Amino acid sequence: MIKKITTLLCLSMFAMAAMAQVNIYDTKADAQADLKKAIERAKVEGKHVFVQVGGNWCPWCVRFHNLTDTNAVLKNTLETNFVVVRVNYSKENKNEAALEQLEFPQRFGYPVFVILNAEGKRIHTQSSGYLEQGKGYDEKAVNDFLKAWTPAAVNPETYKKK
Repeated sequence: MIKKITTLLCLSMFAMAAMAQVNIYDTKADAQADLKKAIERAKVEGKHVFVQVGGNWCPWCVRFHNLTDTNAVLKNTLETNFVVVRVNYSKENKNEAALEQLEFPQRFGYPVFVILNAEGKRIHTQSSGYLEQGKGYDEKAVNDFLKAWTPAAVNPETYKKK
């Protein structure tokens, strides 16, 4: 009897763990306020703003987060060059004003990535589909994308002969 109860408890715990949702997006966040803070910080730190739009309901959003959070090269590229903001889109909070501010990136599906310069101007919107490979993301494609939109990469002085 004890074995049956223990087995049932273990199965219940595994089921709850499997159903536990990863929460990388704050469904209650004011995305416009978050964007404003990120732009201010980017200006001070000489960075761009990397906006990931999606939701906790989106497996591709979670996969991208997991990749960039666990891959040392990608994590370093993001932290060195960008202030990262996650804008939630869900039935609880669609953040429509923020999406309008970002020039309606949701037309590309989720997740979608928006790069803002330190002045808050949108300089690029990236469909994540071009970065996907199989059931995940192509690490090289993601790294190439991130490096192509760093402050140095878009600075004309980078390319002038000295």
